[in-house]
Amino acid sequence: MPSSSATLISKCTIFPDQKSNVKTLKLSVSDIPMLSCQYIQKGVLLTAPPFSVDDLVVFLKQSISTTLSHFPPLAGRLMTDHDGHVHITCNDAGIEFLVVKSPKVSIHDILCPGDVPYCVKEFFTFDKTLSYSGHFKPLAAVQVTELVDGVFIGCTVNHAVTDGTSFWHFFNTFAEMTKGASKISKTPDFSRNTVFNSQAVLKFPPGGPTVTFAGDEPLRERIFHFTREAILKLKCRANYGRFLTKQTNSEVLGKLCNDSWKSVNGETNGLSNGKVKNSNDEISSFQSLCAQLWRSVTRARKLEATKTTTFRMAVNCRHRLDPKLEPYYFGNAIQSIPTFALAGELLAKDLGWSADLLHKNVVAHDHGTVRRGVADWEKQPRLFPLGNSDGASITMGSSPRFPMYDNDFGWGRPLAVRSGRANKFDGKISAFPAREGNGSVDLEVVLAPDTMAGIENDAEFMQYVSAIV
Repeated sequence: MPSSSATLISKCTIFPDQKSNVKTLKLSVSDIPMLSCQYIQKGVLLTAPPFSVDDLVVFLKQSISTTLSHFPPLAGRLMTDHDGHVHITCNDAGIEFLVVKSPKVSIHDILCPGDVPYCVKEFFTFDKTLSYSGHFKPLAAVQVTELVDGVFIGCTVNHAVTDGTSFWHFFNTFAEMTKGASKISKTPDFSRNTVFNSQAVLKFPPGGPTVTFAGDEPLRERIFHFTREAILKLKCRANYGRFLTKQTNSEVLGKLCNDSWKSVNGETNGLSNGKVKNSNDEISSFQSLCAQLWRSVTRARKLEATKTTTFRMAVNCRHRLDPKLEPYYFGNAIQSIPTFALAGELLAKDLGWSADLLHKNVVAHDHGTVRRGVADWEKQPRLFPLGNSDGASITMGSSPRFPMYDNDFGWGRPLAVRSGRANKFDGKISAFPAREGNGSVDLEVVLAPDTMAGIENDAEFMQYVSAIV
């Protein structure tokens, strides 16, 4: 891998092209815990545009200015009032815009098999910046990096202002505007009269919070690609493993997998103790994949059998409430679901056992559960505890449902989605839709070097991994 020799070409502030008609937005009980998290860093790798990079920069500056006028919170700053409540002041202070040149880095360097190359971390700004810093720093930044044969457009956004759903809404709109749309297709909702609105106050020490995980531990990062077919096999094994034996022929297995796939699309085929499974009973494709990862990482860590392991998933609460939040509610509307299992039991039982634990926890996270989570936080306001302090935890972030490849800036879809160094620690996993779609998934896996080597040698895990196409 060649040295990137990245050079900063220019840096400026971009302002919204219209004044904000939103004044202030109070942070919610889902926003406030993120103040100790680092800014979200996500972006897309694109082929070279059919015009000069100088022209591209002009187009991007114009379109981000227009986009910011529809997302005024991102052009604002954080402010804490005399009662301790944190607000976004939509004061049109603008965002940072950088142009960088990496003349030795090619598309192939970024997409080559193996660990994610270090140069990808240089495609983003505001490294190690905590979201609390939004009191005096921009709440967002865009960096355009010119490569040998392509460009990378990286976006960095304050995590107390957006979750993944809102981040990709903003990013997709930015692409839409760059491509030449005359108006945005999906208008953000800035209402704050939700169950997450609260009078509870989280008190911060002078200078604000500190990061909740060690930022200097040795880590490896890889993208593992799972095709639709591989994930269906996992789903089939999780749901019907008790019926499958070594004698089960490929035709029967294929039918079970096909029936399992149909159930995703609204049909209810499939066996469960001889009965038809309904969609609430069936373990999903993603839960099956998570369970396999949980098993394999736990095995690679060589934990004591009596050690409690944790698989933590962030869930979107917008559709779980009654009434539902607007799908384009702008802000954080997420809660964390931890699932626990003893290491020995996790490995002794079959995949279906661990997948069912995850499944039941996700299904149970309804309106009442969300409300109880809010009430619990109000009794004891606290920051989100990112990290792996006990060495036995996995944290799953992002989502294969996010529209990460719906970003055509005018000359085609992205070749890949990548993230920066933000919020990375041993056991941090991010799920992306794979480029080919159709239910395929890419997992961005961050692990201690020994653990990564362990799952690379785990036949149960690697049989499902394919080369990225």
